[in-house]
Amino acid sequence: MQGKELRIVFMGTPDFAVASLKALISNGYNVVGVITAPDKLAGRGKKLNESAVKKYAVENNLNVLQPEKLKNPEFINKLKALQADLQVVVAFRMLPEVVWNMPKQGTFNLHGSLLPQYRGAAPLNWAIINGETKTGVTTFLLDQKIDTGKILFKREIEIRENDSVGDIHDGLMEIGANLVVKTVDAIAEGNYKAVSQSEVIDEDKIKHAPKIFKEDCKIDWGKDIESIRNLIRGLSPYPAAWTNLVHKESGKEILTKIFFAGKTDITESAAAGTIKTDGKTFINVACGKGWLQISELQIAGKKRIKIGDFLRGFQQIREYKFQ
Repeated sequence: MQGKELRIVFMGTPDFAVASLKALISNGYNVVGVITAPDKLAGRGKKLNESAVKKYAVENNLNVLQPEKLKNPEFINKLKALQADLQVVVAFRMLPEVVWNMPKQGTFNLHGSLLPQYRGAAPLNWAIINGETKTGVTTFLLDQKIDTGKILFKREIEIRENDSVGDIHDGLMEIGANLVVKTVDAIAEGNYKAVSQSEVIDEDKIKHAPKIFKEDCKIDWGKDIESIRNLIRGLSPYPAAWTNLVHKESGKEILTKIFFAGKTDITESAAAGTIKTDGKTFINVACGKGWLQISELQIAGKKRIKIGDFLRGFQQIREYKFQ
């Protein structure tokens, strides 16, 4: 059997998933249904916000289902009626067994790491935060636990010194989309070997990628410059590393997001969070070891901005420190 003969149900929600769905559609694969998140009220006007996958699916006249609960009997019956041979999951939520075990060819997931490393909700972020020099994407068969199923295929890429998670995300979207197509063909042809993750690495050596919360994003200026820079890169552009810009006398705090910071050769000692600037073109910040130069930031209530533009509108910067 050829991949294009399979009846495929695709499951996904954000932009990262759209690339894979688009690759299947543009290459003539038979996507009989698309499962995505329900529309949500968003913004000040409380308008219904559709997922990126839904928008693409509707534009291409695909059959869309948006279940609130994946075990809902009505949804299960609709899913069965699609008579899928294979289900493809990219950036969706955890599936109950009644869903992932439904197609005769099974269900596979595209994950943004080189499994078994970085199982979890935020693999790209944690790889950069932890200073990894490589990452990639993996397709694997779903089973009862999160991201533990048998590995099908992998693609590896380099994480360069100045790459942000946004850079890696965008690069892996297309690489992942191609890997999805390859995996569909391999499953249809029976031309693959599913490898247990326990054969790849011992369980106690696996690094995990849990969901990121606000406190995970707070910059500790007492750390060394590499740790801080990796945190900033690993959270840029979203959800973004943050700190407080604190007025030295009044103690007034301004929540500030940092999007990029470069290394400097400064060796002068200073308290962590100390700011040095010419008031026009640069802001250097003392860390526990070394100094970083901030290139882009965003203070509460304002837009993301380059440092030169920020300094032109915030000339009292010398009265502040980062904390």
